[in-house]
Amino acid sequence: MTQAQCHELFARLRSANPDPVTELQYASAFQLLIAVILSAQATDKSVNLATRKLFADAPTPQAMLALGESGLTPYISRIGLYQSKARNVIATCRQLLDRHGGEVPPSRAALEALPGVGRKTANVVLNTAFGEPTIAVDTHIFRVANRTGLAVGRTPLAVELELLQVVPEGFRQSAHHWLLLHGRYVCKARRPDCWRCPIADLCAYPGKADDPGGTARG
Repeated sequence: MTQAQCHELFARLRSANPDPVTELQYASAFQLLIAVILSAQATDKSVNLATRKLFADAPTPQAMLALGESGLTPYISRIGLYQSKARNVIATCRQLLDRHGGEVPPSRAALEALPGVGRKTANVVLNTAFGEPTIAVDTHIFRVANRTGLAVGRTPLAVELELLQVVPEGFRQSAHHWLLLHGRYVCKARRPDCWRCPIADLCAYPGKADDPGGTARG
């Protein structure tokens, strides 16, 4: 994809959604961090259902640590991998209090040192809570980047690094949300809705469909 095409792609996504935001519900950087940890291999909807009550009862690291794993588990038991997530969340709360005064650290190294936090989670927090122009490559962004030809790579890290090179500077802050939401609702895994895609003419995907019936065009 050429530089002009990249710019046009993001200009169209911005026109359709000028101020994209995460669909996870939170009221602080801490709550965002916990929601993202819980969202691994789970839907935002399932996480929001759990955290609505959890954050009302335990909105801070101190309050959540006081729950302990056994107290946290009933809130998140309908989320996949909830047992390991409960351990990580409680350990993260303890580390935030012991090492960071109860605050979420605004650095990648410190975030990735927290239990249950990898590069993707750190990127989400850095971008959404601290305004850094990072791009967290999840399954949706990985698919969209490769399928469109925007950033082709075999691993999430390769795609992330390529995106940071090709996304025009003025679009980097919101690129993560645009690409994620596009992958979630339009460029879907099994059957992308190419017939209603605003960037279809810029996309390199060979199996585009013209209509809801899935008639392919070559």
